[in-house]
Amino acid sequence: MKEDNCLHAALICLGMLYYSHAITTEKLNHARPSLHGHHEKGKEGQVLHRSKRGWVWNQFFVIEEYTGPDPVLVGRLHSDIDSGDGNIKYILSGEGAGIIFVIDDKSGNIHATKTLDREERAQYTLTAQAVDRNTNRPLEPPSEFIVKVQDINDNPPEFLHENYHANVPERSNVGTSVIQVTASDADDPTYGNSAKLVYSILEGQPYFSVEAQTGIIRTALPNMDREAKEEYHVVIQAKDMGGHMGGLSGTTKVTITLTDVNDNPPKFPQSVYQMSVSEAAVPGEEVGRVKAKDPDIGENGLVAYSIIDGDGMDMFEITTDYETQEGVVKLKKVLDFETKKSYSLKVEAANVHIDPKFISNGPFKDTVTVKISVEDADEPPVFLKPSYIFEVQENAASGTVVGKVHAKDPDAANSAIRYSIDRHTDLERYFIINAEDGNIKTIKTLDREEIAWHNISVFAVEVHKQHQEAKVPVAIKVVDVNDNAPKFAAAYEAFVCENARSNQQFITISADDKDDSANGPRFIFSLPPEIIHNPNFTLRDNRDNTASVLVRREGFSRQKQDLYLLPIVISDGGVPPMSSTNTLTIRVCGCDSNGSLLSCNAEAYILNAGLSTGALIAILACIVILLVIVVLFVTLKRQKKEPLIVFEEEDVRENIITYDDEGGGEEDTEAFDIATLQNPDGINGFIPRKDIKPEYQYMPRPGLRPAPNSVDVDDFINTRIQEADNDPTAPPYDSIQIYGYEGRGSVAGSLSSLESATTDSDLDYDYLQNWGPRFKKLADLYGSKDTFDDDS
Repeated sequence: MKEDNCLHAALICLGMLYYSHAITTEKLNHARPSLHGHHEKGKEGQVLHRSKRGWVWNQFFVIEEYTGPDPVLVGRLHSDIDSGDGNIKYILSGEGAGIIFVIDDKSGNIHATKTLDREERAQYTLTAQAVDRNTNRPLEPPSEFIVKVQDINDNPPEFLHENYHANVPERSNVGTSVIQVTASDADDPTYGNSAKLVYSILEGQPYFSVEAQTGIIRTALPNMDREAKEEYHVVIQAKDMGGHMGGLSGTTKVTITLTDVNDNPPKFPQSVYQMSVSEAAVPGEEVGRVKAKDPDIGENGLVAYSIIDGDGMDMFEITTDYETQEGVVKLKKVLDFETKKSYSLKVEAANVHIDPKFISNGPFKDTVTVKISVEDADEPPVFLKPSYIFEVQENAASGTVVGKVHAKDPDAANSAIRYSIDRHTDLERYFIINAEDGNIKTIKTLDREEIAWHNISVFAVEVHKQHQEAKVPVAIKVVDVNDNAPKFAAAYEAFVCENARSNQQFITISADDKDDSANGPRFIFSLPPEIIHNPNFTLRDNRDNTASVLVRREGFSRQKQDLYLLPIVISDGGVPPMSSTNTLTIRVCGCDSNGSLLSCNAEAYILNAGLSTGALIAILACIVILLVIVVLFVTLKRQKKEPLIVFEEEDVRENIITYDDEGGGEEDTEAFDIATLQNPDGINGFIPRKDIKPEYQYMPRPGLRPAPNSVDVDDFINTRIQEADNDPTAPPYDSIQIYGYEGRGSVAGSLSSLESATTDSDLDYDYLQNWGPRFKKLADLYGSKDTFDDDS
């Protein structure tokens, strides 16, 4: 509070000093002559004298942030033509005129009515003028002047950032630059010390210091260790007025982090590591882990592990897990507890990246002893070989020994072993194995031409531990024996021309043998001894597994013989050799003079003279068959034309047609009353036979029978229906039901003509012939109309 009162008093004194300076300047101006010798040449060459204003000034000053009770007097305007009688009026215009700055139009005093802030606006440009109060006529030309706002120390320094973050390597030398902080002051730097800043450190000693003029923060202690303390919080102050008492200040926080350098070597926390691994472990399996601790971080803390000594260098290896910085000991080869039970390794951990500046802190590596014990495991049997290959001759007798497999128990117990064949690999059961000694024998006869190799698998299982088993592949080769004779390589059929020349070759043949190449070629071709002197053909062995057939004579004739069968003997090169006789079919053909084939048919010579006997017989047989078909057709046609309805004294029951059709299903119940099918006699307990005709015949009433020659089938049927309805002796099967509804599912429409209102002359029933077997009766019944007409 005392500092504020002193500041206000100083501001008032400074304002009074400026005000006195302004009054003095104004008086000096008033003492100046009002007219000056400024000459101007007129248009006609005469010299004119211009009167100049009676006031002269450049600028006024006003203190910013003045908070007194009265307006601040900025200055006073006065013209030397003002005699004080009040006839002159002073006018003020320009920036802030009438709002911030007001003028007394009589005295010319200018006052500031508001508190000014230099940081918002440093100066104002105004224009003053003296006019006649009554006429407003200008008495002086307008004059421009500047009012400057005088600065005071009213703004504290401000840093560019509220918080700063900086890094510096650990163990840096004293004075190492860390970061530069900068503050600014809104006060006028050209006036006084209001904007002169001085930096100082409030927190962070004795580790860091700051330069007073530049704000650069530097290290102040040597060998600062990141592993001891990584982060520091520093507070920096900026104070104006050159750091003197009464100045304003601002602060900022700086977080300084020590970055890591490789100044620490890796160290194992213990001197010996104990590990164990089962002898059943497979190569590549992890045995254990070691870790050397390095307090450095990042690439400075990377550690690489290696095995540098020990009797287990060939059995184990070590790799580095860079995520956990651990050394992973892995199995390199298969272990055997019965051979060696423990191993020792010397493992080294070394930094990957080394800083030469701190090489004196080394060496940057450490070693440790790793002892690995091998644990005994119940191992499965082991075959002496990883696979077996045996041979057996084809056609060998059942029970022939193929070979023997052998496995042993690697454990100290040395359990007994039993053998078996995996039947999934021997589905046809060609082989069997002795469970005790592992001898493999044949069960069936083997044929190399069917299967040349048999690939089976044999299991070995400990007798007392069935879960411990081993499996080995066994390949059995079937050795070929010469059991297949050679044959023609193809179904040869040769052609020889009638005009062939003697010793002319007309075909080349080759052979094929199913046996192996050792029992196959070379093939030997020959004729059988009994036809070695064949007069027609001869054979020449080309000694390249082929043979050529040649013509021995000239003049073949198709009329005499058009086909020859030539037996050829083929022998293979096996031990013992096998041979077979193959027949070559040779046809005699007609050829032109160039030897081109024309025809091989023997009847070609007699075709021009007439038909052969076989052709004539075939033609006569066809004629006879056609005649028989015509006779049968005519006979059947006559049988179909016989009338099916007898118009004489025949029983009407012979004309009742049975329809093998189920009708429309439930829809037929709408067509008739099912009760009409019931036998009224059955009510009294009497059920007449339905399979014979009743002895009593009801005589039809006279006048109801139609004329014998009547062709009106509708009238005929109606008459018969009426007689049947009136005949009490008629069994139920004489009842003819009238179906007036065929159902909506019939594609042929209604088939009933019993209630048809039309006559025969109105209907054409020929289409019934095309409706198939089910409508054959109707077709015969209604299709015979023409026959009746012809008879009449």
